[in-house]
Amino acid sequence: MSHSQLDMLTGLARDARDKAGKLLAEERQTQQQTEAQLQSLSRYRVEYAERLQKAMRDGIDPATMYNYQQFLASLDAALSRARQALVAQQKRVQQSQQHWQQEQRKLSSYDTLTSRRLSEEHRRQERYEQKSSDDFVTNRLARQPNDKAH
Repeated sequence: MSHSQLDMLTGLARDARDKAGKLLAEERQTQQQTEAQLQSLSRYRVEYAERLQKAMRDGIDPATMYNYQQFLASLDAALSRARQALVAQQKRVQQSQQHWQQEQRKLSSYDTLTSRRLSEEHRRQERYEQKSSDDFVTNRLARQPNDKAH
């Protein structure tokens, strides 16, 4: 694999990892919003149930009581849907997390290959420089006149 191919694959892997990271951040934000909606609905349900209890203590006509009960039932249904939405969103967050991790592993693999290639090139360059230096010294020594001959 050539340098440019590895660089291109590394760049594509980095882009894919970054895209997966953005999606993960969006999914987490949506989960937080879903949790906040569920909490708001839960608080409202408690407050409304307390109002019904107070109205019952103070005396309430049957039609108003029926309306309270119907509204509480609709709040319960909304809470159930919100809980289901939260579970589904948590699953999406988990899937996005796994996808991001997969993309990160792929990028790490390419980074490792790049690092190994650079290390090998560095070792090759050091060997070349050492050989050049050795050749230079050998040639210089070979060109020096032999002092013993004089």
